[in-house]
Amino acid sequence: MEIRRLDTIVLARDLPAHGLRAGDLGAVVETYPPDGLEVEFLTASGRTGALVTVHPSDVRRVADDDLVTVRTLDRTNRTA
Repeated sequence: MEIRRLDTIVLARDLPAHGLRAGDLGAVVETYPPDGLEVEFLTASGRTGALVTVHPSDVRRVADDDLVTVRTLDRTNRTA
């Protein structure tokens, strides 16, 4: 199934340069055919924690048995 703009997704792999870990939730804010997705990851307070462009293989759809958790965004490894 195609991932579209405004879909909620789950990060499938760590992105340490952005302080992100597999399992983090994001929202697709733009698609770049043929294989780019711009995804915004928000903090629990609603601020943008990271805005990154990823390949569709880097994310997956939210599943019915996914559990939402909260963690502190690791800003120590961020390059952007």
